[in-house]
Amino acid sequence: MPLNDYTDHLHADKLMLAPIDEKLDSRAPMARSRRPVFVMGCHRSGTNLLYDNLLSAGGFAVYRGYLPVYKILIPRFGKFDKLENRKKMMETWLRSKGFRRSNLDSQELTEKVLTQCKTGGDFMRIMMDEVAHRQNVQRWAVYDPDNVLHVARIKKDIPEALFIHIIRDGRDIALSLNKMDGFKPFPWDRKSRSIRETAVYWEWMVRTGRNYGQQIPADYIEIRYEELVSDPRRTLSTLGQFLDHDLDYDRIRNAGLGRLSESNSSFREEETAEKAAPVNRWKERLPKEDVAALEGLVGPCLQELGYALTIPEPERRLGAREKFLRAVYPKLLSAKLWLKIKTPIGKFSNLSALELDESEISEEIL
Repeated sequence: MPLNDYTDHLHADKLMLAPIDEKLDSRAPMARSRRPVFVMGCHRSGTNLLYDNLLSAGGFAVYRGYLPVYKILIPRFGKFDKLENRKKMMETWLRSKGFRRSNLDSQELTEKVLTQCKTGGDFMRIMMDEVAHRQNVQRWAVYDPDNVLHVARIKKDIPEALFIHIIRDGRDIALSLNKMDGFKPFPWDRKSRSIRETAVYWEWMVRTGRNYGQQIPADYIEIRYEELVSDPRRTLSTLGQFLDHDLDYDRIRNAGLGRLSESNSSFREEETAEKAAPVNRWKERLPKEDVAALEGLVGPCLQELGYALTIPEPERRLGAREKFLRAVYPKLLSAKLWLKIKTPIGKFSNLSALELDESEISEEIL
């Protein structure tokens, strides 16, 4: 299938993406050097590493928590314009690891959320502005891979938001996610075959983020993981210009927060000091038949992003199952996301990622 026809076919579900109001692009009066930053990208793309580079540079509020507002909190508890929804959300949030790591006062935070919060963006602003204020800095950043799926909602709630989309070779993503006990976007994805589904999931995530980014080019930038690892000084300099923030590489190395001093690689138990950079690991660890299948499934996207293919085209021919997977899987992923956001199914969102403390919260707070 020609590349243009292939991408048109794959993008048939783009209509399910929420459009971004063009008037939101860069209209906010806030100085760029103070605007909030959202680090996002497919899981295992290096969002943690990039985020820790930002925090190590100084000038950003240091927050080590998870803030899944659009992925979990709103689907689970409902829109925040209703007081009752905010109360229920706060009952849970005050028991989360994210709140515990914020070191905020529960009484003060709850009062502000109950009286001032109307959207997910309001909640993030209230919490992160307070974290920044307590640390005497004027800017904050958060990371969440899944925010790549919610750019339109974030931009509506926080028009001044800036987005960094970190992208990594999909073959390394598929290998890494498959190593983590099998990545299963759907319950029926068995570990033994999930590497193909994972590659299609990677492409769906990347294309979703890029489609949103095209709508807000002044507030969106893409960073390649491989370039961040191999040439961090130049990559961070480019990123610093986009953010209007001094990302001094030497200062970042000296601070060495988080993943800059402790790897979270899914292969970390096998790494040595001489071979710790996880770039092109797939070349050594993936069987040729798996590489051929992955390049057959997502090869056009890899090439579009500048990643070279290694398997001759005749050997990349897809079987019936792969053709079905390429045609159907992105639509299933988009439908799953739509159902979670737009229907009561979202109320069943799993709270385990919040790492809740089981202790009771005083009723006086709420």
